[in-house]
Order: sequence, then structure tokens, then C-alpha cells
Amino acid sequence: MKISVETRVEQEIEAVWWAWNDPDCVARWNAASDDWHTTSSRVDLVVGGRFCHHMAARDGSAGFDFTGTFTRIEAPNLLCYVMDDGREVEVRFTEEADMTHVHELFDAETEHSAAAQQAGWQSILDNFKRYVEAAG
Repeated sequence: MKISVETRVEQEIEAVWWAWNDPDCVARWNAASDDWHTTSSRVDLVVGGRFCHHMAARDGSAGFDFTGTFTRIEAPNLLCYVMDDGREVEVRFTEEADMTHVHELFDAETEHSAAAQQAGWQSILDNFKRYVEAAG
């Protein structure tokens, strides 16, 4: 099953692409809620390159590495990767007037409900939008 999330960012596509892929930026927006954060990020933005975002609870009670391998890159419009558990993700960036539409499509996992997964990924995408627009 595929799950979809999307937003429109009031910023030009190059700035949106940069903020999505720059490790320093990722560490500032990549969290689903205020009680989590990304403590480190590494991105090798080439086909076959890897990424690793370490996400952790702010109270130190939990943490994990969100990791994967890039499978297709068409800057600044398309980014595809496969997570280490085999699930695929496609992120499309489309210019629309003076904003950028960001659409993520990803394979669902089986541990959490589709609604919970969609809500979590949408929350991260909403944080991304807020970060990029504030930094703009």
C-alpha cells in the first residue's frame, strides 16, 4: 500500500530542494513533534549514495537511524530512495507560480496504521514547510 502526503511551500524550488537535502537544514526540520528532533544528518546526494538521519526523543528515552539509498535524482524536481527496510519513497517538487508543491509517496509499513503513518509523515512535512518559509 502507498501513502501520500503533500504541502505547498511559499519559496522557489531551488531553495526547497536545498533545504530538503542539506544535512544542516534536515537537522532543523526533520521531526514529527516537538518532543523529537534530528540530532545528526548525513546525505550523499548521488544515485547509490546513502543518507542517515538520527532521530531521537528530546528526553533521551528513544532514538533510531532513518536510513536509505538514493535510487533516482533529478534535481530540483524528483528524489527517489529506498529505505533500509526495502520500502520505496518518491518525492516530487513542482513549481507553481511563486511556490513549490512537495508531494511524497511512500510504501506503508505494517507496524502502524496507515492513518498514523500518514499523520506522522505529514507532520514532518508541515515542519519542513514552516522551516523553509521562515528561513526564506
